[in-house]
Amino acid sequence: MSELSALPGTSFYDQARNNAWSNFRLLNCCQKLGAAELTAKRTSFFPGILQTLNHIVIVDWFYIDALLDEGRGRDCFANANPFGDIAELADAQKRSDQKLLDFCKTLTIEAANRPVTLARGQGKTATETAGAVLSHLFVHQTHHRGQVHAMLSGTVQTPPQLDEYYLDCDAEFRGTDFQDLGWDGK
Repeated sequence: MSELSALPGTSFYDQARNNAWSNFRLLNCCQKLGAAELTAKRTSFFPGILQTLNHIVIVDWFYIDALLDEGRGRDCFANANPFGDIAELADAQKRSDQKLLDFCKTLTIEAANRPVTLARGQGKTATETAGAVLSHLFVHQTHHRGQVHAMLSGTVQTPPQLDEYYLDCDAEFRGTDFQDLGWDGK
Protein backbone atom coordinates (compact mmCIF):
# COMPACT_ATOMS: atom_id res chain seq x y z
CA MET A 1 0.00 0.00 0.00
CA SER A 2 1.19 3.48 -0.79
CA GLU A 3 1.44 5.94 2.05
CA LEU A 4 -0.17 9.32 1.49
CA SER A 5 2.40 11.09 3.64
CA ALA A 6 5.28 10.67 1.17
CA LEU A 7 5.71 14.44 0.95
CA PRO A 8 5.72 16.17 4.36
CA GLY A 9 2.93 18.70 4.71
CA THR A 10 0.78 17.24 1.93
CA SER A 11 -1.11 14.40 3.58
CA PHE A 12 -4.58 14.22 5.04
CA TYR A 13 -2.86 13.65 8.38
CA ASP A 14 -1.14 17.03 8.05
CA GLN A 15 -4.51 18.59 7.24
CA ALA A 16 -6.11 16.88 10.24
CA ARG A 17 -3.30 18.07 12.47
CA ASN A 18 -3.60 21.66 11.29
CA ASN A 19 -7.37 21.38 11.70
CA ALA A 20 -7.00 20.18 15.31
CA TRP A 21 -4.55 22.98 16.05
CA SER A 22 -6.93 25.61 14.65
CA ASN A 23 -9.79 24.19 16.70
CA PHE A 24 -7.58 24.23 19.79
CA ARG A 25 -6.67 27.89 19.30
CA LEU A 26 -10.22 28.96 18.55
CA LEU A 27 -11.76 27.08 21.46
CA ASN A 28 -9.12 28.31 23.92
CA CYS A 29 -10.13 31.85 22.98
CA CYS A 30 -13.85 31.10 23.16
CA GLN A 31 -13.49 29.52 26.59
CA LYS A 32 -12.46 32.96 27.90
CA LEU A 33 -15.87 34.38 26.98
CA GLY A 34 -18.78 34.56 29.36
CA ALA A 35 -22.07 32.80 28.63
CA ALA A 36 -23.70 36.05 27.46
CA GLU A 37 -21.05 36.63 24.80
CA LEU A 38 -21.09 32.99 23.68
CA THR A 39 -24.84 33.03 23.14
CA ALA A 40 -25.35 36.64 22.03
CA LYS A 41 -27.13 37.00 18.69
CA ARG A 42 -24.62 37.84 15.99
CA THR A 43 -24.54 38.14 12.23
CA SER A 44 -23.48 34.83 10.70
CA PHE A 45 -24.94 31.65 9.24
CA PHE A 46 -25.70 30.48 12.79
CA PRO A 47 -26.72 33.38 15.01
CA GLY A 48 -24.14 32.86 17.75
CA ILE A 49 -20.68 31.62 18.62
CA LEU A 50 -21.81 28.63 20.68
CA GLN A 51 -24.30 27.53 18.02
CA THR A 52 -21.62 27.67 15.34
CA LEU A 53 -19.15 25.71 17.45
CA ASN A 54 -21.85 23.09 18.12
CA HIS A 55 -22.45 22.84 14.37
CA ILE A 56 -18.75 22.26 13.72
CA VAL A 57 -18.51 19.34 16.13
CA ILE A 58 -21.81 17.79 14.99
CA VAL A 59 -20.72 17.83 11.35
CA ASP A 60 -17.39 16.31 12.40
CA TRP A 61 -19.31 13.50 14.10
CA PHE A 62 -21.35 12.90 10.95
CA TYR A 63 -18.43 12.67 8.52
CA ILE A 64 -16.10 10.80 10.86
CA ASP A 65 -18.94 8.35 11.54
CA ALA A 66 -19.28 7.77 7.80
CA LEU A 67 -15.52 7.42 7.30
CA LEU A 68 -15.31 4.84 10.08
CA ASP A 69 -18.61 3.18 9.11
CA GLU A 70 -19.87 3.46 12.68
CA GLY A 71 -23.55 3.55 11.75
CA ARG A 72 -24.88 6.68 13.47
CA GLY A 73 -25.54 8.51 10.20
CA ARG A 74 -28.14 11.28 10.47
CA ASP A 75 -28.58 10.57 14.19
CA CYS A 76 -25.52 12.77 14.66
CA PHE A 77 -27.84 15.72 13.93
CA ALA A 78 -30.53 14.73 16.48
CA ASN A 79 -29.61 17.65 18.75
CA ALA A 80 -28.58 20.85 16.98
CA ASN A 81 -26.94 22.22 20.15
CA PRO A 82 -25.72 19.33 22.29
CA PHE A 83 -23.39 21.54 24.32
CA GLY A 84 -24.46 24.54 26.36
CA ASP A 85 -21.14 24.52 28.19
CA ILE A 86 -18.07 25.66 26.23
CA ALA A 87 -15.65 23.46 28.21
CA GLU A 88 -17.70 20.36 27.43
CA LEU A 89 -17.88 21.39 23.78
CA ALA A 90 -14.09 21.91 23.68
CA ASP A 91 -13.56 18.42 25.14
CA ALA A 92 -15.92 16.89 22.56
CA GLN A 93 -14.13 18.73 19.73
CA LYS A 94 -10.75 17.55 21.02
CA ARG A 95 -11.98 13.93 21.05
CA SER A 96 -13.38 14.33 17.54
CA ASP A 97 -10.13 15.88 16.32
CA GLN A 98 -8.14 13.00 17.82
CA LYS A 99 -10.38 10.44 16.15
CA LEU A 100 -9.81 12.20 12.82
CA LEU A 101 -6.04 12.33 13.43
CA ASP A 102 -5.99 8.61 14.22
CA PHE A 103 -7.94 7.84 11.04
CA CYS A 104 -5.70 10.00 8.84
CA LYS A 105 -2.41 8.88 10.37
CA THR A 106 -2.38 5.53 8.59
CA LEU A 107 -4.49 6.45 5.58
CA THR A 108 -3.19 4.97 2.34
CA ILE A 109 -3.92 5.94 -1.25
CA GLU A 110 -6.10 2.87 -1.55
CA ALA A 111 -8.05 3.76 1.60
CA ALA A 112 -8.45 7.38 0.47
CA ASN A 113 -10.05 6.08 -2.72
CA ARG A 114 -12.42 3.78 -0.81
CA PRO A 115 -16.11 4.57 -1.29
CA VAL A 116 -17.91 6.09 1.69
CA THR A 117 -21.69 6.16 1.92
CA LEU A 118 -23.25 9.33 3.29
CA ALA A 119 -26.83 9.43 4.56
CA ARG A 120 -28.24 12.60 3.00
CA GLY A 121 -31.67 12.49 4.65
CA GLN A 122 -35.11 11.46 3.45
CA GLY A 123 -33.75 7.99 2.69
CA LYS A 124 -31.22 9.30 0.18
CA THR A 125 -27.55 8.38 0.18
CA ALA A 126 -24.49 9.54 -1.69
CA THR A 127 -21.24 7.73 -2.31
CA GLU A 128 -17.98 9.66 -2.27
CA THR A 129 -14.36 8.67 -1.82
CA ALA A 130 -12.87 8.93 1.66
CA GLY A 131 -10.45 11.53 0.28
CA ALA A 132 -13.29 13.67 -1.01
CA VAL A 133 -15.11 13.41 2.32
CA LEU A 134 -11.95 14.45 4.18
CA SER A 135 -11.36 17.40 1.85
CA HIS A 136 -14.97 18.49 2.30
CA LEU A 137 -14.71 18.18 6.08
CA PHE A 138 -11.58 20.35 6.25
CA VAL A 139 -13.17 23.04 4.07
CA HIS A 140 -16.33 22.92 6.19
CA GLN A 141 -14.34 23.38 9.38
CA THR A 142 -12.33 26.26 7.91
CA HIS A 143 -15.50 27.98 6.71
CA HIS A 144 -17.27 27.90 10.07
CA ARG A 145 -14.15 28.64 12.12
CA GLY A 146 -13.86 31.78 9.98
CA GLN A 147 -17.39 32.74 10.97
CA VAL A 148 -16.57 32.28 14.67
CA HIS A 149 -13.39 34.26 14.15
CA ALA A 150 -15.39 37.15 12.70
CA MET A 151 -17.95 36.95 15.51
CA LEU A 152 -15.14 37.08 18.08
CA SER A 153 -14.23 40.50 16.72
CA GLY A 154 -17.40 41.77 18.41
CA THR A 155 -16.38 40.43 21.83
CA VAL A 156 -13.81 41.34 24.47
CA GLN A 157 -11.47 38.62 23.13
CA THR A 158 -9.05 39.16 20.28
CA PRO A 159 -9.60 36.44 17.68
CA PRO A 160 -6.67 34.01 17.51
CA GLN A 161 -4.41 33.62 14.50
CA LEU A 162 -5.95 30.83 12.39
CA ASP A 163 -4.77 31.56 8.86
CA GLU A 164 -1.44 29.81 9.04
CA TYR A 165 -0.12 26.32 8.57
CA TYR A 166 2.42 24.96 10.98
CA LEU A 167 5.51 26.01 9.07
CA ASP A 168 8.89 25.47 10.73
CA CYS A 169 9.75 29.13 10.24
CA ASP A 170 6.72 30.15 12.31
CA ALA A 171 7.42 27.84 15.26
CA GLU A 172 8.18 30.78 17.57
CA PHE A 173 4.62 32.12 17.07
CA ARG A 174 2.95 28.87 18.18
CA GLY A 175 3.93 29.42 21.78
CA THR A 176 3.12 26.31 23.78
CA ASP A 177 0.21 25.20 21.57
CA PHE A 178 1.82 21.96 20.38
CA GLN A 179 3.09 21.14 23.85
CA ASP A 180 -0.40 21.80 25.25
CA LEU A 181 -1.81 19.45 22.61
CA GLY A 182 0.74 16.77 23.59
CA TRP A 183 2.53 16.94 20.22
CA ASP A 184 6.22 17.17 19.40
CA GLY A 185 7.57 20.51 18.18
CA LYS A 186 6.76 19.89 14.51
